[in-house]
Amino acid sequence: MDQFIVKPLFGDGPVHWYTVTNVTLWMAISIVVLLGLFVLATRHRGIIPSRLQSVAELFYGFIHNMVEEVTGHEGAKFFPYVMTLFMFIFLANMLGLIPMSFTTTSHIAVTAVLAVTVFLTVTLVGLYRKGIGFLGMFWVSSAPLVLRPVLAVIEVISYFVRPLSHSIRLGGNLMAGHAVIKVFAGFAGAMGVASVVPIVAIAAIYGLETLVAAVQAYVFTILTCVYLRDAVGEAHH
Repeated sequence: MDQFIVKPLFGDGPVHWYTVTNVTLWMAISIVVLLGLFVLATRHRGIIPSRLQSVAELFYGFIHNMVEEVTGHEGAKFFPYVMTLFMFIFLANMLGLIPMSFTTTSHIAVTAVLAVTVFLTVTLVGLYRKGIGFLGMFWVSSAPLVLRPVLAVIEVISYFVRPLSHSIRLGGNLMAGHAVIKVFAGFAGAMGVASVVPIVAIAAIYGLETLVAAVQAYVFTILTCVYLRDAVGEAHH
């Protein structure tokens, strides 16, 4: 698990909240790549798009359609936030697959901040737009009256557990995949001629991890859209 250790970039002292670490470095790289992608893609916009512009438009259209389909017309106002969230997670996941890099989204400290931000956004927007009526999402009106108080308690608990599940799902999947690759790499170094077997397994797992990196960014984002729908749309039970 040493690949997940947070280390200062300068010196070997303790890590404080202001210390520049390998985590902050690779988060900064993700942001630079994100800005570079869209700045370069939109610098020379044309009716016939360049390859880079086509990539940017592909991401734009994909996320915009997802936001509109899940949250509705009112939720489309949050498209810039959702787009930024998806691109940051997606790029952080992909950059973490580069040898000798650091997967920032494998740390709960990073994913928890993203999840809590989503939770606070949904809660504050819901209270602002619906007032006390926002609490109606916890009251399952379609259930028998005797069960409604019990279901309301369950709904409240599940609502406040969202940041935990939202963050652990992303961080846990990435950490597990990278740990498995490291285990097989250890086998490859100890099996001599037979190391071709774990090397082939590493290649296969690496391909799977590339898919997981994209899917987990999508899952985190679409769950964000589902939560936003609770704040801007009608309650669904």
